[in-house]
Amino acid sequence: MSTPVLIVASEALPLAKTGGLGDMLSAFAPALQGAGVEPTILMPGYPGAMAQATGLKRVGTLSDLPGGDCVLWRGYMPDTGVRVLLLQNDALYDRPRLYQAADGREWDDNALRFGTLAAAAARIAQGVPGVKRPAIVHAHDWHAGLTPLYMKLLGVTDVKSVFTIHNLAFQGNYPLSLGAELGLPDWVLEAGPDAGGIEFYGQLSFMKAAIRFADAITTVSETYAREIMTPRFGHLMEGVLQENAHKVVGIINGIDGDVWDPRTDAMISRTYRPGEMRGKNACKRALQQLFGLPADPFAPLIALGSRLTWQKMADLAVHTLASLLDTYPRLQVVVLGQGEADAEQAMLRLAHAHPDRVAVHIGYDEKRAHMLHAGADMLLHGSRFEPCGLTPMYAMRYGTVPIASRVGGLADSIVDDGLDPRNVGMPPAHTPLTGFLFDGESVAAMRVACERAIDAFMRPVLWRMIQRNAMERDFSWDGPVARFADLFATLVGMEHVRLKPARMSRVRRSRSSGAANDRKPATVSATA
Repeated sequence: MSTPVLIVASEALPLAKTGGLGDMLSAFAPALQGAGVEPTILMPGYPGAMAQATGLKRVGTLSDLPGGDCVLWRGYMPDTGVRVLLLQNDALYDRPRLYQAADGREWDDNALRFGTLAAAAARIAQGVPGVKRPAIVHAHDWHAGLTPLYMKLLGVTDVKSVFTIHNLAFQGNYPLSLGAELGLPDWVLEAGPDAGGIEFYGQLSFMKAAIRFADAITTVSETYAREIMTPRFGHLMEGVLQENAHKVVGIINGIDGDVWDPRTDAMISRTYRPGEMRGKNACKRALQQLFGLPADPFAPLIALGSRLTWQKMADLAVHTLASLLDTYPRLQVVVLGQGEADAEQAMLRLAHAHPDRVAVHIGYDEKRAHMLHAGADMLLHGSRFEPCGLTPMYAMRYGTVPIASRVGGLADSIVDDGLDPRNVGMPPAHTPLTGFLFDGESVAAMRVACERAIDAFMRPVLWRMIQRNAMERDFSWDGPVARFADLFATLVGMEHVRLKPARMSRVRRSRSSGAANDRKPATVSATA
């Protein structure tokens, strides 16, 4: 018997995506289906999502939500057939961007938009005609943070709530004056050391609401679960987390092994596998040509593919790369990313200073990302905090060796045994090394890690060993999903019989079958 789980989130690929959250849910939900869980995704009915979902049927209307009445639609994800519920209210969700305007400022009514999503999730947990009632409601990130609180306010005690922190830096903190508009009682907005509500430094906090009222809390890596209890990584929320430490567990994300696979990837120049790496040489040549660099197979090529922001240490990376270019005359650098204007300009100046060795593309597209992971030798991924770190996992799948900060999920997914190729004679018979980590936030520390990687690259036998180690690491969803299935089973009080983990498969539902697009209104009205 499968456990019905309602997954509440602001985005899920391919219906809507701005970052890693959309990627995660697109792989996580179908993987759950092979582990005794019956997932349904609830997300806003953005016009783009409404257009892409298949088999849409109107369930009814949810009235008296904070943002007004919303129409609830039931359908399927177009690529995996996972059930999806879309909450339609064009006044809230028909925007050119999901979270912010073109100038970067978030929409003024984001608290209302996502508070409405959370309130709808609580209604579904309470019971809505035409929708299977869940045993677990699994809310993701601050956008869904009010869900556990609304469930408690509705008196829903037989459905359990789980909340996953994807990035504690984004908390959904808003003026306390919005409490009435969100339908929150005065007691949850009270301040003071003995208050048990969601007031947070003079504001109301979606994140604090989730931490206080969820039955269980997960983070996206084991190390990050420990880090967020400390002032360095807690973003002022460490005290609340320490009070609720008994219900916090770290479960590192997996990646979609069907999408990120050098053996089958149609976006790269030539496929390859751990035992046959000639295809990677062709991919390196294609990447050099794409970015206008000399096609040199022996040049160490460092890629940087991430947001160009303070969090991602873009400020340190520019100085580190400049010093490395002075030391290693054949070194090449490829940058793919966008972010803060100062960081973008600094990277462009570096390319201008070294036009035949540094190439920068400001922006992002999926094909370039796949070509970067397949063609680069190393991936530089500094980060001041990193809840999970999917990008280095993608890189390792392609035999591109990461150079990264020893924080969060990076510390959990990259194995660095401390080997320094500069201090050894013959390459060792074996090393568990899959990448190079550094501590702290200094150019010197980042540079040392880069030097270790470049010197390992100069030793072909050692380098092939490191690449093979990285490519053979298991980053599938099998292990994480098994842990979530155990957590869900424990919360609902079921004796869990562990199923053999099923490799996530892309079950594609035919548009001409039961998932045919049908928007004929249902006769049942779900009105609270």
